[in-house]
Amino acid sequence: MSTTDSGAAAKTLRVAIIGYGLAGSVFHAPLVSAVAGMEVAAIVTSNPRRQEHAQRDFPDARVLSTADELWRHPSRYDLVVVAAPNRSHVPLGMAAMNAGLPVVIDKPMAASVADAEKLIETSQSAGQLLTVFQNRRWDNDFLTVRQLIAADLLGPITRFESRYERYRAVLRTHAWREYPAPEEAGGLLYDLGSHLIDQAIQLFGQPVRVYAELEKRRPGAQVDDDTFVALQFATGVHAHLWMSVVARIPGPRVRLHGLRGTYEKWGLDPQEHALTTGMRPGDTGWGLEPPERWGRMLTDVSGIRIDTPIETLPGAYEEFYILLRDALLSGGRPPVDPAGVLTTLRVIEAAQQSAHSGTTVSL
Repeated sequence: MSTTDSGAAAKTLRVAIIGYGLAGSVFHAPLVSAVAGMEVAAIVTSNPRRQEHAQRDFPDARVLSTADELWRHPSRYDLVVVAAPNRSHVPLGMAAMNAGLPVVIDKPMAASVADAEKLIETSQSAGQLLTVFQNRRWDNDFLTVRQLIAADLLGPITRFESRYERYRAVLRTHAWREYPAPEEAGGLLYDLGSHLIDQAIQLFGQPVRVYAELEKRRPGAQVDDDTFVALQFATGVHAHLWMSVVARIPGPRVRLHGLRGTYEKWGLDPQEHALTTGMRPGDTGWGLEPPERWGRMLTDVSGIRIDTPIETLPGAYEEFYILLRDALLSGGRPPVDPAGVLTTLRVIEAAQQSAHSGTTVSL
């Protein structure tokens, strides 16, 4: 079932997805295929098992072994999605744009600010749209927090706490995210921090100071698996961000403190789990969660104490591709400005510097 507004364009955008691991098969391909006016036209993977899965999932799509096969026939496609390992984001993104194709880069955009700037420069010189898949801007909890701030229900915001915590005691030794080479952009700071830092920046702007702790807790770990980042903003707001795979009991997903009140919510956005079970945007219940998972707000309005559950806004990852479709067809702005993502990478680099030196870094 496709999901969009009633004004879906007549043209169908042909999308080529590079990579068919978690990002490609669970996120990008299902979301693209759920949006009216877009179709999965090609999937690139060199893994024979994933090639079989891709052909089963999308029997009308071309299944290719290398990205070079895309560049030989660029007129067959209208968009390339780079959902391959992090080390390939920059070379594949640049190759696609130089072939005359717009590009989505999965997060993190690049392993460094310098590499991300190369992508932006290529986008400008090639005249091709570039955007980054920061899908958690459409998480249910983030959308709800943003609405609460806009409604001024808590008073001036003082502190924001955000967590992605889970328990994975055993290292996945063959997973590239566990490799320490800088070009892999492995570890939680790049993996989950790319989301949490981006969300904080969307809410409060560019931070002025960064402090971080990047720990390797599990035996044999070569990249950070227990991570804390503290951001201070010019307004005085502080954001505390936790990422961990050694938290057997996770903390609240978000806490938002203002001078009049607090909002607290537990539990992760349901969309990733829903996608892994075969649910798609447009299906009944997509992006929704039951009342028992709603957050709680305790605040004061005109002298009246209010302690109430807050209905969580629906999550909507598909909005990224709906907005991208409209931008490609109308020449508008992409859903995520890559220049803005540079701020997230600058914070990541400052966090690495802070963790190494044990000091707070100014931006």
